[in-house]
Amino acid sequence: MEERNVQPFTTVFGWEGDRGLGEKLIQQILRGEKTATCAPKEAYTEEELREIDESVGKGVTVLDKHHQPRCHIRMKEVFETPFGNPDPRLVAGEGNGEDVRQFQEDHRQAWAEEIAKGFHLHDQTVLLVELFELEK
Repeated sequence: MEERNVQPFTTVFGWEGDRGLGEKLIQQILRGEKTATCAPKEAYTEEELREIDESVGKGVTVLDKHHQPRCHIRMKEVFETPFGNPDPRLVAGEGNGEDVRQFQEDHRQAWAEEIAKGFHLHDQTVLLVELFELEK
């Protein structure tokens, strides 16, 4: 029987200098409050996009900014939505209920460093959305 080296799917929440945002998001996942995440589609490579699509229906290990495993989630769905009119499942899954404006403001703040470096976030910016559930 041939042995295969199968890499588990992982996702990282947080980065050096994130001012605790990554830890806050992980705690929201652990409490079941956060069931979605997103990023501008243009931020991903083709390989990363393929990996995200392949993760649907599979378990994913959530890593913190130090690449330490913190929990496991099951990826339910991946889709695209515009920043200016985000899908309600994303807004709710990010913990904003139905408040689209708060969702947008939270993400402008989270992506402030990239925006300062010239990234243009506008209503037509395509977001790649990942919906998930905490595995217990």
